[in-house]
Amino acid sequence: LYCKKINVGEEEPRQIASGLRKHYPNIEDLQNRKVLVVCNLKSTNLVGFKSFGMVLCAVDSESGKTEIIDPPADAKVGERVFVDGVSGNALSSSQVKKKKAWRTLQPSLKTTEEALASWDGKVIQTSAGPCKAASLTGVQIK
Repeated sequence: LYCKKINVGEEEPRQIASGLRKHYPNIEDLQNRKVLVVCNLKSTNLVGFKSFGMVLCAVDSESGKTEIIDPPADAKVGERVFVDGVSGNALSSSQVKKKKAWRTLQPSLKTTEEALASWDGKVIQTSAGPCKAASLTGVQIK
């Protein structure tokens, strides 16, 4: 696991553990990189490290190839992503756990044929444009 601190636009960076070491063996590939983080999950202990979020990645289940979902370079740190036509407030971590929201929503997260991140077929965006994987198309986002 990589155990890192990620600036998500809060007062302090969040500690987040992710299983990306196998896919990004050079830590430099992750430093100063913008990523999408799911912030409203309950904290989890992973090998003695308390993790307060999850980095979203496109994952090819057949090959195991994994790519971080990248927001546009001009996206603002801490900006909440959106999907056109979907509105509302984010659920709290307690609500996510109680309603099993992540388990319900995650299967609808996929990349499009253009490698754009999408939920339920609608592109995930920032104010600077869509989020995307480097090359993986038509795969799950986890």
